Amino acid sequence: MANIKSQKKRIELAKAENLQNKSKKSRIATEVRTYRGLVKEQKFDEAQKALNNLFSLIDRARLDNVYKQNTASRKKAALARELSQAKNAK
Repeated sequence: MANIKSQKKRIELAKAENLQNKSKKSRIATEVRTYRGLVKEQKFDEAQKALNNLFSLIDRARLDNVYKQNTASRKKAALARELSQAKNAK
């Protein structure tokens, strides 16, 4: 445990930020499951709307430094690829 007052404050701030980041990642994961369910059911119009919502969530998480730039881009590309492949397979 830290003895310095400022370090004690940083530990508490880090815990709070960790909870916020975990919440944002959890929300994105929930939306991804919903999106993949729509793609699996071949509801492409609804899936496209969900994908746009996901892009927005991922971009906001990127701005809040939850994800690094390459990680956010990779996630968005993979999600878009899933929809594209599902449309082409149909």
